[in-house]
Amino acid sequence: MGKHINNALREELTDIPVVANFATTAADGKTYKTDYYNLDVIISVGYRVKSQRGVDFRRWANSVLKDYIIKGSAVNAGRLKQLGKIVKILKQADSRLDARQVLSVIERYTVALDLLDDYDHQRIQKPKGTQAVYVLSYEECKSVIDNMKLNAESDLFGNEKDDSFKSSIGAIYQTFAGSDLYRTLEEKAANLLYFVTKNHSFTDGNKRIAATMFLYFLDKNHALVDEYDKKIIEDHALVALTIMIAESKPDEKELIISLIMNFIVA
Repeated sequence: MGKHINNALREELTDIPVVANFATTAADGKTYKTDYYNLDVIISVGYRVKSQRGVDFRRWANSVLKDYIIKGSAVNAGRLKQLGKIVKILKQADSRLDARQVLSVIERYTVALDLLDDYDHQRIQKPKGTQAVYVLSYEECKSVIDNMKLNAESDLFGNEKDDSFKSSIGAIYQTFAGSDLYRTLEEKAANLLYFVTKNHSFTDGNKRIAATMFLYFLDKNHALVDEYDKKIIEDHALVALTIMIAESKPDEKELIISLIMNFIVA
């Protein structure tokens, strides 16, 4: 257990105050200094332990988190239903998401709820967004993937099965009546991540490539980090979003796109 705690402190919780040291009186009447760990450490260790107790903890943690989200203090029934749909999608991907990833999505989405319109009429308000300044080409995207192959474990990584990857890139620049179908940088980025993930264009590495193209597009449009040089979307949140896309149903597309867009502008 001590090894798991040390690994968690070193790998995940380096910048977070998670340990308090208190004097505790033991059964022998002597006073000892004892470390007390917060919930971040408990969750991290719980997801590292591979025993049956670890499995039980993970099930319990996810259950409590979802129960809190669904039954928690929501001031608007429409918002609760909207959040419930996100939880439903998370449940579909439950075995592949840990509690920290789920919590990250929910925390960010809770903020984004203020940007949503009347759920009862199924009008999902998307953020206004900004203008994209850079146009991706298929050739440069292929070049990025070729560089990724150098560190790939599989020889099948990045091998295209058909022309759907090229179509995914072209799709975000579609026009209708002389105007872009996806008008903002945020909408283009969200649809790029969605299309590349869903089209499953490669023999191996689809999700990794989709996430990379998403980040590459944001970077080229100077939208990858904020004014304080902090990532717009944290790594674990991007993993969660990509898995959610893969596990989502076609009729949930607009909800997912709105969620991703709100992550970018939040």
